[in-house]
Amino acid sequence: MTRTALTAAALLVTVCVGASAETTADTGTPTTSESQDQTSRTSTTGGARTDVKGAIEGSLRLLLLEHLGRIAFQEKTRRELSGPFFTDYAHSVHVPDHWSDGDGWFVNYVGHPIHGAAAGYMWLDHDPHGWDEKLFSGGYWASRGRAAAWSAAFSLQFEFGPLSEASIGNVGMNPISRGWVDHVITPAGAFALMVGEDALDRSFLKWAESRTANKFVRATLRTAGTPGRALSNIANGRAPWFRDGRPLNWDGK
Repeated sequence: MTRTALTAAALLVTVCVGASAETTADTGTPTTSESQDQTSRTSTTGGARTDVKGAIEGSLRLLLLEHLGRIAFQEKTRRELSGPFFTDYAHSVHVPDHWSDGDGWFVNYVGHPIHGAAAGYMWLDHDPHGWDEKLFSGGYWASRGRAAAWSAAFSLQFEFGPLSEASIGNVGMNPISRGWVDHVITPAGAFALMVGEDALDRSFLKWAESRTANKFVRATLRTAGTPGRALSNIANGRAPWFRDGRPLNWDGK
């Protein structure tokens, strides 16, 4: 079977999983409409335990968005969609033997931490206590540590798994691209970025929003200031600026 057919089938399965998750979700699940901001995230997490199934489904939607973006905007990825799927996939999976993977500084040290943070926030969205912990408390560090571990697993799948850069685009077949950088920077950068975004959101962004009722300004500040959370929101079918219990029209008090 050709790579194109298998890739299309894999992406179709991912779409179906995402669609199924949206269809079977509770009626309280936020949508991209402004009314979503009135909905509590507890309707999607529920219970006292992390909804691992929901985190997997959300991560699959995030994975779908990222691979569709690669196919749409990277000619080198589209070029590798033909040929024997399993043979080329096997030839693309290697243990890294150097640091750099040939990508630019911005991709490795900005783009990958954002992508990792989005996966981490996907976990927190399904952790019933992920958003309740006091900033920098013991429970907070534990929750962000679990989110970073989820991000590391997501990154490993993104690099080597059946729905990965290795299987879709044959990243790794070229020896230059076999670097450690993504495996280290994605989870470590995700952890740092989540902590930074949390601190920024709970301090500066709330402060700024208390001084303006302009929804456009509030939405722009949230989206630009917390890109990892924005990407996770999009994958979850929410507006990028979504905050549970803090709609854009909140009174700022």
